[in-house]
Amino acid sequence: MTRLVDSFGREIVNLRISVTDRCNLRCSYCIPQEDVTWLPRKEVLSFEEIERFVRVLVPLGIRKLRLTGGEPLLRKGLPDLVAKLVAVPGIVDVGMTTNAVGLAHLAKPLREAGLSRLNVSLDTLNRELYRKLTRRDALDAALAGLEAAADFGFEPIKVNAVIERDKNLSEVVPLAELAREKGIVLRFIEYMPIGMGDAWSNEQVVSNAEILSILREIGPIEPVGEPDGTGPATRYRFTDGRGEIGLIGSVTEPFCGHCNRIRITADGKLRTCLFSVREHDVRSLLRSGAPDEELAALVERAVAKKEPGHKIGRPDFVKPERTMSAIGG
Repeated sequence: MTRLVDSFGREIVNLRISVTDRCNLRCSYCIPQEDVTWLPRKEVLSFEEIERFVRVLVPLGIRKLRLTGGEPLLRKGLPDLVAKLVAVPGIVDVGMTTNAVGLAHLAKPLREAGLSRLNVSLDTLNRELYRKLTRRDALDAALAGLEAAADFGFEPIKVNAVIERDKNLSEVVPLAELAREKGIVLRFIEYMPIGMGDAWSNEQVVSNAEILSILREIGPIEPVGEPDGTGPATRYRFTDGRGEIGLIGSVTEPFCGHCNRIRITADGKLRTCLFSVREHDVRSLLRSGAPDEELAALVERAVAKKEPGHKIGRPDFVKPERTMSAIGG
């Protein structure tokens, strides 16, 4: 039984680990277009520090890990970290979120190291639109990475698409058709305000309900139950059996009430919510020789004060100072 239970009764079993703040794309909802200052290498947690932190958290109830960034594939030696984490007794699942641009070369060693699941961020299948959204001409590399993931046995593969009304609403159907053709689980994610100044507006949010109505133009669709009820997505499938869709309504239908995750940034700051305005310094304890008990106590105190929700759309909502790439997606 987990010892990480917050004041609202939510059991925390999932840890998201950012391994780098660096990225090879410049998606507008995630990272500034220019003047990006990366973390100095000495400030980024080492593989040994990450492994130790995970070993401390397992007795508290953490059993699922997801590696994020930035773009995690940019972290040199990533398969070595995966192997270390998979070997930790009590960890039952290690996944990763990636833009897949470098995955064609790394899918095999990551799979051999024990990585079990992949989420690929892909907001369009149109090359010109991809270049506009990401500010890089890398769609071919991303699609090659997606193919390599399938070739080396990753299953299921999930594709995450953030939909903005005036940018890529037209991509809902092509992406859904890709999911039906390739047997991919497609997850549409509502556009969130995450540290990008005044760029976000509620008018650009495309709700779950609207996307569902578009998907029904392809064919009949039906709900699919969530095995344990703690996942962020409301799941659907086409009734002909081809293609599963997940809708993540972070803005219009938030899942905060059953959130079971915490996250640690690449520079070792513990966050209890993507939209936290407070961070807890794990790195200083790791590097000062603090015992495991002190690290565990810090995490327990942080979880006890985990936020009830993100407050998007409310007058008292405060956007995090860090961008998504700096926090870890």
